[in-house]
Amino acid sequence: MTDVLIAGSGPTGLTLACDLARRGVTVRVIDQRASPHRESRGKSLNQDGLKVLTDLGVAGRLAAVGIPDLTFRKYFDGAHVNDTPVPDFLFLAQWQIEAVLRDRLAQFGVHVEYGATLADVRQDSTGIDAELADGRVIRAGYLAGCDGGHSTTRTLLGIAFEGTSEEDEAMVVGDVTAPGLGRDVWHQWFTSDGGVMLLCPIPGTDTFQLQASRERDEHGRPLPPSLESFQRLFDRHARMPGIRLGKATWLSTWRVNVRMAARIREGRVFLAGDAAHVQPIAGGLGMNTGIQDATALARTLAAALGEETGPVREAALGAYEAERLPAAAEVLTETVRRHRRVLAAVRTAGNGTESGRG
Repeated sequence: MTDVLIAGSGPTGLTLACDLARRGVTVRVIDQRASPHRESRGKSLNQDGLKVLTDLGVAGRLAAVGIPDLTFRKYFDGAHVNDTPVPDFLFLAQWQIEAVLRDRLAQFGVHVEYGATLADVRQDSTGIDAELADGRVIRAGYLAGCDGGHSTTRTLLGIAFEGTSEEDEAMVVGDVTAPGLGRDVWHQWFTSDGGVMLLCPIPGTDTFQLQASRERDEHGRPLPPSLESFQRLFDRHARMPGIRLGKATWLSTWRVNVRMAARIREGRVFLAGDAAHVQPIAGGLGMNTGIQDATALARTLAAALGEETGPVREAALGAYEAERLPAAAEVLTETVRRHRRVLAAVRTAGNGTESGRG
């Protein structure tokens, strides 16, 4: 029987796995994907996230890949208005962070088990049985649900995901190339009608992460993300006719979600990262908060596994929820505040998304 089974191999799950493995705890990591992804998704580590990952021994690898203190270059109605360096952040794609963490985990002899979909969870006084969609059952002492905002673990436990979601999808996102566009800054175009087009370079690649206002048809209905739609949005907001976008390898949408699990522990099962809380993107706190969840949960589980008596073990297990549930609530409040400030700021020439980082 393994000590801890982790569902989900994003930054939260991999951080947890590395932290537990270095403490001598046996772990298995499952993921329903068939293989690792290469989507940019979260793209910055703040000082809190970097502190955790430095402790895991991967800071050098991350620094070799990422861009420190990236400059935000802002435009308003097509005109360049200013450049703003943003200190204390390391910019790189989520898939790059995950690759570094997978390599670190492999040094402990642990590899992600892909194509493993969680179908049921049962628990008793000595452990949990995680049944997979293919009928296999994994026995473990504890289960950590690090499987994202649509968490299967949370759903199987019947834990409410309380909060709000805006009905309209606020932005389209994707990974694209933009030959001829400088890669030394994060380009941010804002228009007086409230339009937004952001292109952030992904280090070590020819790709940018694109974030933009939704395109709508003549009836006001949102159009699905596509390379053609991205180009029309770029032409409308950036007003740089010589730039043609290409190679759209990730197409998605984003809506404002402010939600938190009603509880993040159910017996021997725990939730962390987006499975426990989702929030606006302003300030880049989501992935970093999940990484902090992971190291807190590693401390909790390692302490509990080292205890022989029930009452002491139970006290150790309770420490995680006592620490991280209030922290999640604080992050939700802070990101909502920052998001509102960004929405107000981008309508004024010279302001931009860094207004959400203060």
